[in-house]
Amino acid sequence: MKFIVSSSALFSRLQSIGRVVNTKNTLPILENFLFEIQDNLLTITGSDSETTLITTLELIESDMNARFCINAKTIQESMKEIVEQPLAFDVNMENMEIIANYQNGHFSIIGKSADDYPQLNIQVEGMNTLTMSAETLFNGINRSLFATGDDEIRPIFNGIFFDLQPDALTFVATDSRKLVRCKNFNVKGEQTASFILPKKPANLLKNMLPKESGDITLHFNDRNAQITMESSKLICRLIEGRYPNYNSVIPQNNPFRATIDRLTMLSALKRVLIFSNQSSALIKLHLENGQLVVSGQDRDFNTSAEECIPCDYSDAPINIGFKGTFLIDILNNISSDNIIIELADPSRAGVIVPAEQEENEDLLMLSMPMMLND
Repeated sequence: MKFIVSSSALFSRLQSIGRVVNTKNTLPILENFLFEIQDNLLTITGSDSETTLITTLELIESDMNARFCINAKTIQESMKEIVEQPLAFDVNMENMEIIANYQNGHFSIIGKSADDYPQLNIQVEGMNTLTMSAETLFNGINRSLFATGDDEIRPIFNGIFFDLQPDALTFVATDSRKLVRCKNFNVKGEQTASFILPKKPANLLKNMLPKESGDITLHFNDRNAQITMESSKLICRLIEGRYPNYNSVIPQNNPFRATIDRLTMLSALKRVLIFSNQSSALIKLHLENGQLVVSGQDRDFNTSAEECIPCDYSDAPINIGFKGTFLIDILNNISSDNIIIELADPSRAGVIVPAEQEENEDLLMLSMPMMLND
């Protein structure tokens, strides 16, 4: 059989879907992409058995319907340097030889039968359904993904918690030392529902969603989810387990509040962190009389640094320690020009929120404190 496809369109889809394929799989066939041609439409599937990504694109022409597998790494590597042009594939369905002809040459690879590729679709009938814009889903994932954990003992922390309530959809991520809670009031549920999206499919969506337009539909139950986009579909197994009550760890009634320029504080943290202890990354914050003093030291190497930042603060002096890398991650994932730091005492978590919240959104980030040496 023969088909012709745009080289750049095909390579773009292969790049997106290639991120789901593992270098080592329990099923060797999953080291391949599944190509399915039906009525001049090419459907490409990549999977690691836990997460499956399916994408479609129009062909320039094709002479029959067919199914076959191509090694994912080989086809991606072979197309890297091919400029935009029609790419003509000739597939021998008997011996699985695949020849791709382009303007200045050709390459030949041996494919595999599609019969061995597992059926990975799920039935969405009876599942919970949630619809939102691509931008809303991207923002929720993008702002919370950095706070997910890598905890083999408590896998529930290794993903993003979607908490659907009648008034809002809340994206939550925590590794028990930092936490993100992002509420979006544009998405509301007729009934409460929730699920935990694992880190790998969340990363895939983070890369794909900026290229999407229109609404995204999520179907989910206790075990699986299917996220349908304009030209792609992602199917994944969810993390099972009871997510902790995230609201209970957020300190309330914080008497110490400081408003600070985000980029000024971010730059100071990056400079001071160089001189702090590399293993602990401890940064000390001292608030007093309209200024924030950021300091760090490494006694083992006798290095230290300190910077003063003007801020809006008129409460009693307070000292508190945080992991500097966590503070940098938090500030990098807030878009507001100014942030508000809310503190209660040096032993309780510090709350950081944008001074100007996005429309129909409530974003809150939290970092647990570290013990100060002095």
